[in-house]
Amino acid sequence: MGKKRKTAYKVTNWREYNESLVRRGDITLWFDEDALATWEHANEEVKRGRPFTYSDTAIECLLMLRELFRLPYRQTEGLGRALVQLMDVDVPIPSFTLLAKRAARLKTSLDVSHTRGPIDMVVDSTGLKVVGEGEWRSAAYQTCRRKTWRKLHLSINPETQEIMAEVLTTRSKVDAESVPELLKQVDQPIDKFYGDGAYDRWAVHEQLEKQGIAPIIPPQRGAVIKQHGNCKAKPLARDEAVRRIRRTGRSSWKREIGYHRRSLVETSMFRLKQAFGNRLKNKAFENQRIEVRLRCKLLNHFTQLGMPKSKWN
Repeated sequence: MGKKRKTAYKVTNWREYNESLVRRGDITLWFDEDALATWEHANEEVKRGRPFTYSDTAIECLLMLRELFRLPYRQTEGLGRALVQLMDVDVPIPSFTLLAKRAARLKTSLDVSHTRGPIDMVVDSTGLKVVGEGEWRSAAYQTCRRKTWRKLHLSINPETQEIMAEVLTTRSKVDAESVPELLKQVDQPIDKFYGDGAYDRWAVHEQLEKQGIAPIIPPQRGAVIKQHGNCKAKPLARDEAVRRIRRTGRSSWKREIGYHRRSLVETSMFRLKQAFGNRLKNKAFENQRIEVRLRCKLLNHFTQLGMPKSKWN
C-alpha cells in the first residue's frame, strides 16, 4: 500500500489577503478625517460640572490606536500628539489620565455587518491574564504567587467570522450564565446556537426554546431523557439529541448535525490573542471591559478588510 497523502489547503486569494494584512497597520484607516470632524464634544445634555472637551469618538479613536499597537496610556497620548502634528491639524489631545477615566464609561458598538435572513451563533469562552508571573518564570523558580485572569465569552457568525457579541466576566462565572447577555447583544434573528458541553444546561435550552433557536449542543455523557415519547407535549430538542446519540453514537451525531462548525469560534479566539496578546493591560474591571470590546471591534474591522479563501487539495 502506498503512503497516505496528507491533505493541505491552499489560499486562493493571496494577493487580496496580503493587501488586507498590510492595511491593518494603516494609521489613516483608524485616525481619519471623520473622527477629526467630530473631535469636540457637543455637550447637548445639560448636566452639572464642567462640560466635556472631547467627544466619545475622539476617546474611542485614541483607545483603538492603543489596542492596535499595544501601547500604555502615556504612549497613546504621545502618539496622538505626533499624529495631529504630522497631519497639520489643530485639535487638542486628551491626557493619559483622562483617557483612562473616560474609557471606563465609554459605549461602543462592534460594527458588525448585517446580512439577510437568520444567522447562526457559535459561542465559547477563553481566559485572559491580568496579573501573575509568566509560565517560564513560575516553572523555573517554582513561584506560587497568585494569578488573576478574566473569562471572555465570545459569539461569532460562522458565515462572516465576525464577533457578534462579547461578555467579560470573572473566572468564577460558568459559560452557560453568559448566554442571556450574548443573545441580548445580537440584533438579527438567530437560527442555530452552537456550543460545547458547558452550555448543556436546562436554563440555556429553555432560553433558546423561548426564542425559537435550534440548539446544537452535545448532551453530557450519561444524560437521561426528561420528557418521554408517550408525552403529548412537543418533543424537547435535547431529548431528541440524546435518543439519536444512543442509536448512532456521539461521533456520528456530531457529523450529522454539523457540530464541528463550532471550531470556528476557537479560530477567532486564536486570531484575537495573536493580534492583541493574551493579557489585559488595565487593572480596573470597567476599563478591562472596554479594552476587550475594542479588541473585538478591531478584529471585526480586520475581518471586513479581507479574509483568506482556501481550498483543500
